[in-house]
Amino acid sequence: MTSPEPFPFERLSRRPDVEGVGLVASDAADRLILDESADARRDAAPGTVVVIGDEYGALALAAAHDGGTGIRVHQDGLVGEQALTANAVELGLADRVRSVGLDRGGLAGARVVLLRLPRSLDALRDIAGVVAAAADPDVVVFAGGRVKHMSVTMNDVLRTHFARLDISHARQKSRVLIARQPQDGREPVPAAGRDGDLELRAFGGAFAGARLDIGTRMLLAQLPDDPAGGTPDDPLIDMACGTGAVAAHLALRHPSAVVYASDQSAAAVASARETAAANGVADRVVVERDDALTRRPDGSASFIALNPPFHSGAAVSDQLAPRLFADAARVLRTGGELWCVWNSALQYRGALERLVGPTRQVARDRKFTVTVSTRR
Repeated sequence: MTSPEPFPFERLSRRPDVEGVGLVASDAADRLILDESADARRDAAPGTVVVIGDEYGALALAAAHDGGTGIRVHQDGLVGEQALTANAVELGLADRVRSVGLDRGGLAGARVVLLRLPRSLDALRDIAGVVAAAADPDVVVFAGGRVKHMSVTMNDVLRTHFARLDISHARQKSRVLIARQPQDGREPVPAAGRDGDLELRAFGGAFAGARLDIGTRMLLAQLPDDPAGGTPDDPLIDMACGTGAVAAHLALRHPSAVVYASDQSAAAVASARETAAANGVADRVVVERDDALTRRPDGSASFIALNPPFHSGAAVSDQLAPRLFADAARVLRTGGELWCVWNSALQYRGALERLVGPTRQVARDRKFTVTVSTRR
C-alpha cells in the first residue's frame, strides 16, 4: 500500500560511509528519477522493479515507501549496501528490498529499472548491456543524474542497447534518460591491458581501467624487495585493491607468497580476480569484497600496501583515507609496515603518524608521495 506521507529523504544516512559537508545521502536527481518513473512503478508487478547505483537507498526505499515490494537493488559499493540495510531497518522497509548482483539472475524479468548514471562510460556499457540481455522485453529504464556529470556520449551508450531513448526536461540541475526496447544485450566482459610483464583486467567502473595509474606505478617501483609476511596466516595485503595490480605484482615478484586483496567495490573485486587469473597467480591471491579490512583480525599482518581512494560517489573527500589508515593500523602487527602512495597535495603524513605510527617519505614527485609507516 502506498504511504500517504512523503518519503523522508532527510532521515537517510550515509553511515558507515564518511559524512560531512557536501556529502549527502540523496539529491535532486533521485527525486527526478522517482517522479519520472512514478506511473511505471505504480503499474509494475511485485518483484519487477530493479534499482542500480543507488548509493544509500534513496531510490529503492522511496519506491518501497510508495508501495513497491520485492525491489531488487544492485550497489557497487559495499558501504552503500550497508547504509541501505541500516536505512531500510530505520524506516521499517527492510522486508521490501534485497541486494542482487549485476547479472542475469539479478535482473531477470525486470520491467522497471531505476538507474543512477555512473560517471564511467565503461560502467554504463556494462549495466546497459546486461539489462538489455536479462530484463523483460518491455522494460523501461529511468537513468538519471546531475547534469554536470552527464554527457551526450551517455545517450549513445544507451542507444546501443535500447532502440528508443527519450530525455526528460532538466529540473534542479538534474535530468533523466528514459530507455526502452532493449537490443544487443550482453554480459559484462573485462577490458584487457598489459604493463610490462603485468596483465591487467578491468570491468566497467573499476578505477583506472585496464591500465596502471601513475600513483600505483610509483608505489610498485618503491615496494621493498623482501617484505615480511606472505604466509597463509600473515599474507601480503593489497588494501583498496582496485583492479588488483599491486596484488598481482606482489604475487609475481614473490613466487612463494600468499597475497590478500580487498576492495568494497564489486566491480573492483571482480576485476582483481580476473587480473590474478590472467597473471597465473589466482591460486595464491585471495580477493574479498570488504569494507576496509574488517574481515581481518587485529594484529595479524606484517605488510599492507595502499593507494587510498579520494572519491565518495561523485564527491571528492579527504575523509576516506584516514578511515583506511586506522583500519590498517588495527590489522598490522607491532612493527608491521603500511606502504602508501597518496596525492602530495592531500598531506596525509600527519594522519599516518597519528593513526599508524612513525612515517618516513620513500619517494616524492610533484604529484605523488610514497611513505612507509611502522606500527607502534
